[in-house]
Amino acid sequence: MATATGPLAGINVLEFTQIIAGPFGCMLLSDMGANVTKFEPLEGEPWRIYNQLVPGESRGYISLNRGKRGVAMDLRRPEAREIIHRLVPRADVVVINYRPGVAEDLGIDYPTLAAINPRLIYCENTAYGRRGPLARAGGYDIVVQSFTGLMAGEGKMQGDVPTYIYPAVADFATGMQMANSICAALYVRERTGRGQRIDTTLMGTAIAMQAMHFTWIDAFDDHTFGPMLEELKSARAGLKSFAEQQDVVRKYRPAPAGNIYYRVYQTADGFITIGALSPALRTKVLAATGMHDPRQLPDGTWDLQLPGFGPEAHAALVAEAEALFRTRTSDEWMELFIANGVPAGPLNFIEELFDHPQSLANGLITETDHPLVGHMRTVGPAFQMSETPLAPRGPSPVLGADTDAVLSEAGCSPDDIAALRRMGVIL
Repeated sequence: MATATGPLAGINVLEFTQIIAGPFGCMLLSDMGANVTKFEPLEGEPWRIYNQLVPGESRGYISLNRGKRGVAMDLRRPEAREIIHRLVPRADVVVINYRPGVAEDLGIDYPTLAAINPRLIYCENTAYGRRGPLARAGGYDIVVQSFTGLMAGEGKMQGDVPTYIYPAVADFATGMQMANSICAALYVRERTGRGQRIDTTLMGTAIAMQAMHFTWIDAFDDHTFGPMLEELKSARAGLKSFAEQQDVVRKYRPAPAGNIYYRVYQTADGFITIGALSPALRTKVLAATGMHDPRQLPDGTWDLQLPGFGPEAHAALVAEAEALFRTRTSDEWMELFIANGVPAGPLNFIEELFDHPQSLANGLITETDHPLVGHMRTVGPAFQMSETPLAPRGPSPVLGADTDAVLSEAGCSPDDIAALRRMGVIL
């Protein structure tokens, strides 16, 4: 494994997570230089064996677990618990995302581990949090998207029912939240010497991402949200379709009229997206396109509520813009927008970015060799630091690749390790 150069070099992390949020968060810690040791069941975590490319390796697992050491161990066995407890005194961070109650059953809950190492940072991620009526309920990204309104707000449909947002936004954002909170806790420990518990949740992250909608201002919203919720309740009782329920919400929270400044357009050879929310940027869009918007007044100021500029005028302006954008290629529009300072970008599929000069110039592509699947390219660290540069430290571990080395660090002799293997405690 490559030598750590990032800001967390020397920090030791014990990871008990699976699927996306926890593994992604711990991979971010590894990119920042932490020594991450991931514990999996003997058969491998579920994401490892889902849609396998070769036996025991999937694209999802490989993409979320690089730079870690891997241990395959039956954590239900008392021998495994003893080994974990031996490792905890040298650990800085423990990360776990089992359902509430599982950590206690395995003897790796916060009170137990903090008694062994009071300086320990312990981050536990759950779907809904440790309190409340859903505390012990399991939940994946799709379930939390549904529960928190992310799915309804997006409004994507599969037939007559709403469908999930791709990628798993609550999972990935929670992974970032976990890494962020762990770094903050490590900073506090540097100042105070004390460890602490961190609780992150998919639900909390999903709601936080909707802060603009999840804000109820009494003076403005009591007369809107209350009746809307009552009408939604009635619509559900009447078995109204999801589309009809959306109509209820739109009645009380109507979408803005057609906006030519913040949307995707079809061009002569593809699609391009512009994002111009400020008056200055709207003016730059008009300069780049040569269009005229009556809402820009002769003195250069804007009146978006201009009397007489109703839905028909909005629709006509949108139609004019759509026709205009189809007269040039995406590259031609990009040249114009860059020259005029308009935020814009072509529509890409993610696979088109492997060789894109922008990805390459900013270190967003990293190459490595995996022992089972061979050479691969994947995303590099999403940010960089001048004095403590981040870097991937190697591929994801083959199942149980580092079991013997980690057990040796826990004080197990070769004979002890062989005995644990015969007993079925380790792979």
